[in-house]
Parts: sequence; C-alpha cells; structure tokens
Amino acid sequence: MNYVTLNNGLKMPQLGFGVWQVPDDQAAIAVSKALEVGYQSIDTAMIYENEKGVGKAILESKVPRDELFITTKVWNSDQGYDNTIRAYEQSLEKLGLDYVDLYLIHWPTPQYDQYVDTYKALEKLYQDGRVKAIGVCNFNKDHLERIINECEVIPVLNQIECHPYLSQTEMKEFCQSHNIYVEAWSPLDQGGEALEDPIIKRLAETHGKTAAQIILRWHLQNHTIVIPKSVTPTRIEENFQVFDFELSSNEMEEIHQLNRNRRKGPEPNDMNIR
Repeated sequence: MNYVTLNNGLKMPQLGFGVWQVPDDQAAIAVSKALEVGYQSIDTAMIYENEKGVGKAILESKVPRDELFITTKVWNSDQGYDNTIRAYEQSLEKLGLDYVDLYLIHWPTPQYDQYVDTYKALEKLYQDGRVKAIGVCNFNKDHLERIINECEVIPVLNQIECHPYLSQTEMKEFCQSHNIYVEAWSPLDQGGEALEDPIIKRLAETHGKTAAQIILRWHLQNHTIVIPKSVTPTRIEENFQVFDFELSSNEMEEIHQLNRNRRKGPEPNDMNIR
C-alpha cells in the first residue's frame, strides 16, 4: 500500500474502496472482501444508504479500528451548521463507530449557499477531536476559495470525478498549490469507454495487466487518491494489485492525452438536488 500524508499530518492509504450505488446488504459483503484483500480505507456516505452495511463489515472483520481509514459525507439536505452536527451523529450511529477518519461535504449546492456554514460545523467536529480530518467533494475553484478565505481549517482533500477522459489538470494544480489532495471518484469512468480505449488496452497488454489496473496506476502516479468500487470479488482483488509495476513517463503522457473534459456526473454548480 502507498500512503499519502494529508496537510494536517494524518496518513491516508492512497488506494481505497468505494461503495457508491452498492445496496446495504451487498456493501457488507463487498467491504468484508475488501478488508480481507488488504484495503484499509473505505469510502461511504449518508446518501448511499449503506453505512450500516459498511459498519457491519468493519465490526465482523476484527481489523483493529486504528488500522482503518473510514470516510463518510454529509448530504445536501443536511447542510447548515446544526443539521451537519446531527447528520454526523446519525452516520456514527449507523456505522457503529466512535469516530470517522474523514468527514466530507458531499456537494457545495451553491444555489442554497450553505456550504461555508456546513464546513464550519466540520471544523467544530475536527477541533473537538471527533473526526481526524475534514474536506469536501465536488468543489470547484471558487467554492474552495471561499472555504480557504472564510474558514480556519484548509480541507485535506477535494473528492471529484476524475478519470482518463476527465483528467482535472487545472483543479489538481489549484489543489496542489494549497496543499489539498485530489481524490478521484469514478476513477474507472464508471466502467465506461475509458476501459475500452485502444491506448489503455495496449498498455494493459504491454504490462500484463487489466485496463482497470493501468488506469488505477495512472491515478496513483499522478499523486491522486483513488477509490474504485466493485462488488465482484475478483475485481476487488485485481484493483488492489497495482503496486507491482510502473508506467513510464511516456505512457503516463499517452493517458494524459486522452482527456476529453467529459463528465459522467453533474457539473458541481448545477448539482443542487436536496
């Protein structure tokens, strides 16, 4: 496993396991498999409705809590200072945990203009020692600038859609300039076209790896935190086997050139669903 050191000194596994769109009962099975394989970082969210399943897998795994890195997120309808504190309590109860390592704002929902107050609630949880780190998801540069200017604690990371067809170079440069990590959701293009791209497939053949492993390796070498999702045991294992090879600088550049600035998910300014 590779680890990154976040801007508050906390170490975080660079490769984690995501459970978006995984039903609660399946989440328990998938997370159990992931922990068995060796994943230490699990990424869930209130809106995924699978925090109970994730918590069940953690409890049954017998892996010491201090060896795990658990992330969850406050949903749009729970934004605002007091609502966020309550939402955190509810997530803890569902997970069956005393704390989470990383608590994130899921979307800025700029139409409602509550993300600064929401982040101040995250700061309170952090300052009280109830979470180990705080950050955001799907924030554009202007959203991040407001947090940086109006709050006290710099987010440790910004979790955004990122894959070879949406490389997010500008956002990565901005985040790096403020010592904020980028964490990629949908890192494999949601199993889409990127996995079938001729260049990705050629590199997979060259290295004796799967297309997914090539893309994950590209993320890792780009200093990006990555959280692939799967409920298929063999793929959970394959996605973990990315530390025994390296892409050359030329191969990295070939993948970088695939960028189309094409999103699968919504543009953050347009995502105001509650």
